[in-house]
Amino acid sequence: MDIRLQKILSTAGIASRRAAEEYITQGRVMVNGTTVTELGTKADPDADDIRVDGRRLKPPKGRRYILLYKPRGYMTTRSDPQRRPTVIDLLTKGGVRDYVYPVGRLDYDSEGLLLLTSDGDLAAKLTHPRHGVEREYHVRVRGVPEERQLERLARGIVLEGRRTTPAEIQLHKTLEAESGPQAVLAVIIREGRNRQVRDMCDAIGHPVVRLRRVRIGPITDAHIRPGEFRDLDAREIKALQRAADATPVRKAGGGSAKPREEDRPSPRGAKSPRR
Repeated sequence: MDIRLQKILSTAGIASRRAAEEYITQGRVMVNGTTVTELGTKADPDADDIRVDGRRLKPPKGRRYILLYKPRGYMTTRSDPQRRPTVIDLLTKGGVRDYVYPVGRLDYDSEGLLLLTSDGDLAAKLTHPRHGVEREYHVRVRGVPEERQLERLARGIVLEGRRTTPAEIQLHKTLEAESGPQAVLAVIIREGRNRQVRDMCDAIGHPVVRLRRVRIGPITDAHIRPGEFRDLDAREIKALQRAADATPVRKAGGGSAKPREEDRPSPRGAKSPRR
């Protein structure tokens, strides 16, 4: 049966559908010896010789869903031209040989929870802003934002000519540092622009000192440490799929950044994190 190439690539765990489209337009995909560059091209994954960067596609053995705590100083990518350490290096050291790729971004200087999977369809849903899957961050900033500044963040900030979607912002605590007062904010967003939370905080004059992602949709784990990872259990995978398939109601403003208790999967019974 003929299927669109981008779906074949995502199903095989090569990339999300969006990334697979880029592979095609960049001329990195061949079908039966012919380079394909047109989106919408179809092929039969059971009968055709499909190759990406010269490597023939193999049918996936099974989906894998990995939760990793990304430390600061690692790139969220499969490889880096500057040879900086990547999240894949952490998995490789831990014995993972499956082809998985990061779902969304977590920049070099940030840390926290990151999903990696070979499920291209789920990855596409989790990263597309239309599905509005929540990401929660604990963000330490310089200075203490005023209430009007927090409300501005909640309503949306114009970044590069486009306003961010409404967010949920909560002042978690204040503290004193050598450089002066700082604040810790709980921030929930439903889109994933590059360096979005950092740019939002810069826009109100309170640059980020430390940024940590603590939740992706319903997935959280307070016990996993930097550099550790584990496979999601069946209940977590189903919860993640439900969140990706849901159509959220957009809020007009901010609110409490505390996730609902029923959205927090218990880490009990999950596999122990690995280094």
